[in-house]
Amino acid sequence: MHFYAGILVAPLLFLAAATGLLYAGSWQAEKIIYADELTVEQVGESTVPLSTQVSAAKAAEPGGKVVAVWPAPDAEATTRVIMEAPGLAEGQTRTAFIDPYRAHVNGVLTTSGDALPVRAWLSEFHASLQLGEFGRNYSELAASWLWVVALGGLALWIGRRRSRKAQLVLPDRKATGRRKTLSWHGAVGLWAVTGLVALSATGLTWSKYAGENIGQLQDRLGGATPTVSAALTPGGGSDSGSGGGGEHAGHVMTEDMEMPPAPPTADIGIDKAVTAARAAGATESLQVTLPAKGNGYVVKEKDRQFPVNLDTVAVNPADGRVIDVLYFSDYPVLAKLTRFGIDLHMGQTFGIANQIALAALAVALMLLTFWGYRMWWLRRPTKDRTLSAGRAQPRGTWRKVPVGMLLPLAAVTAVVGWFVPLLGMSLVAFLAVDAVLGAVAVRRAKTAG
Repeated sequence: MHFYAGILVAPLLFLAAATGLLYAGSWQAEKIIYADELTVEQVGESTVPLSTQVSAAKAAEPGGKVVAVWPAPDAEATTRVIMEAPGLAEGQTRTAFIDPYRAHVNGVLTTSGDALPVRAWLSEFHASLQLGEFGRNYSELAASWLWVVALGGLALWIGRRRSRKAQLVLPDRKATGRRKTLSWHGAVGLWAVTGLVALSATGLTWSKYAGENIGQLQDRLGGATPTVSAALTPGGGSDSGSGGGGEHAGHVMTEDMEMPPAPPTADIGIDKAVTAARAAGATESLQVTLPAKGNGYVVKEKDRQFPVNLDTVAVNPADGRVIDVLYFSDYPVLAKLTRFGIDLHMGQTFGIANQIALAALAVALMLLTFWGYRMWWLRRPTKDRTLSAGRAQPRGTWRKVPVGMLLPLAAVTAVVGWFVPLLGMSLVAFLAVDAVLGAVAVRRAKTAG
């Protein structure tokens, strides 16, 4: 499997590594390219109300509908006002960058989530090579095989005989030819294997086919990611009855809760909603989703750098009461691990150190692919003029495996192949290719005899 996957899937792994390398660098590139939009010209003594900043954004983008606001996370940053607008692709929005001290519009860009144009393009390039849903199969196939190739290579490398133990972890500089290439391939692979397996696992969590199976399994194990309840009752109150915060009501009650319910059409405004959310515990790097039909304000922390700040507060727009609070500490363990894994894969958890580690893994995978092909080229049968991919596995290998080991191995392989569908389908194809090569070898042997 290591051989066939290396020959046939390695091009996809190389592409995933190359595009991932570009994406790892996009975080810092974004800060440089869009410095004018992301930072203020001069830090002022005090900021203007968020409502004033929103009004400035509306004036800059008259056709846009404001759906969310990200208040400036630090003194030098701009506020982002996110708007839906006609003519945009699915998932895209128009974002106005507002100087919070002067309500000046520093620029308006088409964005996807938190990604500005360059990072959004590179993200889609990494995920699908800009080929849409069909292209996503490439990245899922690469992620499906990466852990198999990495662990298979680890087993092969550890199982080799060597004269010095140091050759296990360091390349043999005295080796020449194919042995030298193998030495570098094995040693670098040993150091990179943990990171490569982690990238494979986290990449599969949001893939199309395997990701759906992983999500269903996570739900069945009680590890689904919870969501805050922002729904309102027809009378203008919250669906929690008392207007408290559900199980967290005792932690967030304020004097404002003694006020009589306001009319359903009233809106306290974004500034008071943020104040209420801050009092309830949402304080770091906020994103505010404006009320939609039947829902209140949702104020969520979006600081994913460790230690994370991801608490969420829902606020009733009529009277400022806290509807619900969801603390990240209350997430199920599996939901936390999924969040950490995705953010590590994207280079967010440890900031620039995380991004450098991802870039190093990408370069390592590209080198491993190059060395793998070089070994195959050096090993190719030079005396045979016919096209060949190298020596096939000896026939009858499966028959030598004890039944007590073969049956469980086959069962596990079948389960993994079903759970990770693109791995299963391509594995069947590899077995078919192997059978054909074996049959051709047998016929040639009989003809030669």
